[in-house]
Amino acid sequence: MKFKMKKCALMVALATSAALPSMNSQAAGTITFGEDKSISIGFGMIGSFSSVEDGAGNGSSRSNDFDLNSARINISASLNKYIKGILTTEKDIAGEGFQVIDAAGIIQFTPNFSIWAGRFLSPSDRANMAGPYYSLGGNYWASIASRYGFNGGYIGRDDGVAVVGDLVEGRLSYSFGVFEGNTAFKISPVADQVASVRGSDGLMYAGRLQYNFWDLEPGYYGTGNYLGAKDILAIGIAGRTQNNGAVSATEQGKYSSYSIDFLLEKRGVGPGAISLEAAYYDYDTDDVFLSEQGKAYSAGAGYIFNEKVGWGQFQPFVRYQRFDADSNVDTKKYDLGVAYIIDGYNAQVSGFYSKQKTTGISDADSIVFALQLQF
Repeated sequence: MKFKMKKCALMVALATSAALPSMNSQAAGTITFGEDKSISIGFGMIGSFSSVEDGAGNGSSRSNDFDLNSARINISASLNKYIKGILTTEKDIAGEGFQVIDAAGIIQFTPNFSIWAGRFLSPSDRANMAGPYYSLGGNYWASIASRYGFNGGYIGRDDGVAVVGDLVEGRLSYSFGVFEGNTAFKISPVADQVASVRGSDGLMYAGRLQYNFWDLEPGYYGTGNYLGAKDILAIGIAGRTQNNGAVSATEQGKYSSYSIDFLLEKRGVGPGAISLEAAYYDYDTDDVFLSEQGKAYSAGAGYIFNEKVGWGQFQPFVRYQRFDADSNVDTKKYDLGVAYIIDGYNAQVSGFYSKQKTTGISDADSIVFALQLQF
């Protein structure tokens, strides 16, 4: 048995088979015990301090809070060159324990085709696939525009099976799956009771297509920003639908959504690399939840300087999100900040100012400082 520490993909054993993106790097411990047999373990955390206007209990003073936003244990394993697996835990809502968010077996038939089965992120937009650990600026939950899974269990994950692969020499990537529908809009446990009484239990179908015009993006889970490591020009489309996927205490309807996302990153633009991103979303709950039905938009831009200052590089960024709900409530959020990239997504510090505007509610501004570490 041989133990070694090395730089690797987010889940080492899977990255070698292109199941996960090569940019999702972190320091991790890997134990190898034979040809194509290994197990890797790592963990990550995001902590923040936030000061929010009128966020205190009296409704008129600023709130000041330290939060552990995320704490994860990541385990990946390889039984042989064809059979892989992942297990990821995340702190529960109370912050006193952990829940399983990923537990999937992966059959890697070829380097360009695999089948995933278990619990994992179903195909969706880039922001959701990247998550808070691999997005521009760090500590970024795009929950205003990218609304997948924030109302369900397992932080956007779902139980099901999916085919994942790529064509055209890796330029056209695809993923299609069938899932339980834990991320659709339901009020639990009311949803299960209503579905049982009405005799309906539709599965959710989800898929994503992406074409890479410049550098390739191998893997299933996405990356929101490559921090100046690649030249990226990619367009992706995603969609999902589920009969009886929107369930309230009194109504039941079809849930469907689709999105289009775009990412451009270019190195050698002045003293660094520039990145531009945008996405459009359309959500439909069959009028069951008008507050979750409507159109959404997001956009962002960043610039990372090549030259290090001290330990790392500076990356100023701006972000914009909007969700125009059919309930006539319009929500907008603006972010302006800077990230200090010490070791890619393994170690970075960010600070940003946000302003959120919501119909019928006073504007709220906030200041957030976040620390992200992965080991």
